[in-house]
Amino acid sequence: MFYCNLHEDAQLRLLEVSHARELFGLTDSSREHLRKWLPWVDKNKKVEDSRKFIEQTRKQLAQNQGIQAGIWYRGNLAGVIGQHKIDWGNKITSIGYWLGKEYEGKGLVTLACGALINYSFEELDLNRVEILCATENSKSRAIPERLGFEKEGIIREREWVNDRYVDHVVYGMLAGDWRASGK
Repeated sequence: MFYCNLHEDAQLRLLEVSHARELFGLTDSSREHLRKWLPWVDKNKKVEDSRKFIEQTRKQLAQNQGIQAGIWYRGNLAGVIGQHKIDWGNKITSIGYWLGKEYEGKGLVTLACGALINYSFEELDLNRVEILCATENSKSRAIPERLGFEKEGIIREREWVNDRYVDHVVYGMLAGDWRASGK
């Protein structure tokens, strides 16, 4: 079972079906905040949608295709972080994350990303982790920049988000660079 203590008030834990109501509540309370950058928000309309997402994450884990974890702060679900599908042949994954509006500014995503990156390199023996962010999403871009990722380029019109295409910045981190940084 995946569990990671980030600090005395924050942890990463696998999502369980029993968390569906809390996950939906967090999504719903931050809907306007999240929908600017995340295309799935408008499709998440009821607790059942969050339950299906959690079931999908458990299948992803069972198929050895990465983990999705809840970011917990002071006993409350604050957000989600996870690996997108793992390319085992090339030892690559990408990471995605989001937080409820009320949990921003506490350093939670930076800590969670650091823990998941370390897990990717040390436990899974991957060679590369990528983070893609919308070019205009300065808060999300600050995470890989703070963690020392290399900005590798821009993918134009990478994602369709709420009636518009958004460009993405590609950030990359190699296992050797991560270990050399001492993070």
